[in-house]
Amino acid sequence: MSVPEAHPLLQPGPYPGAELSVVIPTYNEADNVSELFRRLTETLGTIRWEAIFVDDSSPDGTADTVRALSARDGRARVVQRLGRRGLSSACIEGMLASSAPYVAVMDADLQHDERLLPRMLETLRRGSADVVIGSRYVAGGGGVDGSRHALSLWATRLSRVVLAEPVADPMSGFFMMRRPVLAARVADLSGIGFKILLDMLTARGEPLRVVELPYQFRARLAGDSKLDSAVAWDFLLLVGERLFGRFVPVRFVAFAAVGAVGLVVHLAVLALLLKGAGASFPVSQSGATFAAMTFNFAINNVLTFREWRLRGLRWWWGWLTFCLACGAGALANIGIASWLFSHRTQWILAAVAGVAVGAVWNYAVTSAYTWRRTTL
Repeated sequence: MSVPEAHPLLQPGPYPGAELSVVIPTYNEADNVSELFRRLTETLGTIRWEAIFVDDSSPDGTADTVRALSARDGRARVVQRLGRRGLSSACIEGMLASSAPYVAVMDADLQHDERLLPRMLETLRRGSADVVIGSRYVAGGGGVDGSRHALSLWATRLSRVVLAEPVADPMSGFFMMRRPVLAARVADLSGIGFKILLDMLTARGEPLRVVELPYQFRARLAGDSKLDSAVAWDFLLLVGERLFGRFVPVRFVAFAAVGAVGLVVHLAVLALLLKGAGASFPVSQSGATFAAMTFNFAINNVLTFREWRLRGLRWWWGWLTFCLACGAGALANIGIASWLFSHRTQWILAAVAGVAVGAVWNYAVTSAYTWRRTTL
């Protein structure tokens, strides 16, 4: 039997593609990308490489800056995302946009030492590793300041709960991997938060051979740091996803936790209006309900669904849809609990079942309509 010919597009051509793709997530990094590209050009020399900047529609014109670079040098490419944000998901999209056998991830702020890239690539070429990490916490590494160092060490210790093998710097945003590693694990990546390396290391798949190479973490050249309190929340979501995400969506757990705090807000406002202001119970209950709904919506908007955070007029429309959904959820809560109680279910079990049904309804509906994901 004759062997079918390979498709013409799969035949080696006169213009081989990049051996190495450097994926660089960006948001408001217009003042840094040109200098970073210059340093990559100087460092990578004769290596066949490309830089894929994945920009979340930065208002400072980062994407246009990269397009201007690309017009002069085709090794610069930009993937501009609309309607969504997130470092991990940006890295995933950038890596999937590449066909290179080796893929690196680094920040655009010049804090990662690009001079380490050739050594990382050579380590992978030798076949002695699947992933090479630029590490701040092995001998010869360092450069992290006091507050950031403390936060990084805290996160590193917590990450050991979900890591199968010890890694000195699982919080690093500077690493390189072989493409088969990405292909084998991409379907299990959560895309949550800022720590794509930890996401990759804890995804399902064969054990990985990891090598850590030291580097000195540098000061940011221009722009503002993206680290804030929400980054720590994102990290906790990622750890939660790896611990129990296969059983319960971690965002639902966060949504329910916010709802529990909202119950405290409800009771506090009810007491204030009923006892402090002397309002009637129906008026006090109505005020407390709207206060709790507004609190829950605002906190979920900032934390649970921060990648799709609503602003401006969309915030008010989101608040309205959230209140409508939760109102329907309250009716479902009461209906299920009452039906179970009428069928001789213990009152506490009936109440818990009603709360559970209401919570699932609220999460499902608001996920689909209030914080509607865009596919652009």
